[in-house]
Amino acid sequence: MTKQTIYKYVFAVATITLVAISSVLYIQNNWLRLENSELKHSSQGREQILAKKILLLETTYADTIVALELNEQEKENLADKLKKEKDKLEEIEDDYNRINDTVGQLVRLSETDEELLQKYSKVYFLNENYIPDPLGYISQKNIFGSKSLQIHSEVLPFLREMMDDASDDGVDLQILSAYRSFQYQQQIKQTYVTIYGSGANKFSADQGYSEHQLGTTVDFTNDTIGSQLSLFESTDQFAWLEKNAYKYGFTLSYPKNNSYYQYEPWHWRFVGKDLAKYLHRNDLYFYDLDQRDIDEYLLDLFED
Repeated sequence: MTKQTIYKYVFAVATITLVAISSVLYIQNNWLRLENSELKHSSQGREQILAKKILLLETTYADTIVALELNEQEKENLADKLKKEKDKLEEIEDDYNRINDTVGQLVRLSETDEELLQKYSKVYFLNENYIPDPLGYISQKNIFGSKSLQIHSEVLPFLREMMDDASDDGVDLQILSAYRSFQYQQQIKQTYVTIYGSGANKFSADQGYSEHQLGTTVDFTNDTIGSQLSLFESTDQFAWLEKNAYKYGFTLSYPKNNSYYQYEPWHWRFVGKDLAKYLHRNDLYFYDLDQRDIDEYLLDLFED
């Protein structure tokens, strides 16, 4: 083969190779352009879809916010309604409790003898048929002498506690007299009138005017002075009573310079803890108060 022939052959091969390469490059270019176009169209579609989704989400979010706001408002409205209903129920309950308490108080008042806090001693009169109910017997260990004494059963626990506490403090209280019937008071008064004449009115109540008939009053003494009650003021028993009796609901009925009888340091009346504490705190005595003020304590007379 001649050089010329070889050159022709090499040139032909080179030409064919260039054409082939050009064709491949052309196809690849178009393919890339097509892919790019498809990718572009695909990207635009995604963007449109994404935009639509975003718009949908925004719309849904806005609707949700509105719905939530409406729901919150409904909840607030419902809460207001519930509160109003609750307030109404509480008012009804309060009214019921007040009515129930009032009824209970009326029942208690109806069951409590209103005579027990009346201002007797030349003020009000107890008729001959009045007997406090119920009466209970005082323990013999607390009585001076061998007689039997009674007191209102509701007062008895307060009296027993007071005397036990006095004993614990080394003070031996003794009871000389407690409940007295109308008839017994009449006998006592007649005896004193016989002995002292009109002077008996200074220290002895007429029948029907004695606090002893109420069954809430006791005369204290001790083993030393016995029935010599004029000496009681100087005893440890009186000093203890002055300091402590109010804690148990008892008060001194006839202090010095009272308008009814002579000073009786031995004569103590049960008026309930609340009233006794009020009198002690304000340095007052039972007969210093108006009856209507005293009556306010009747409801809780036997409350511990």
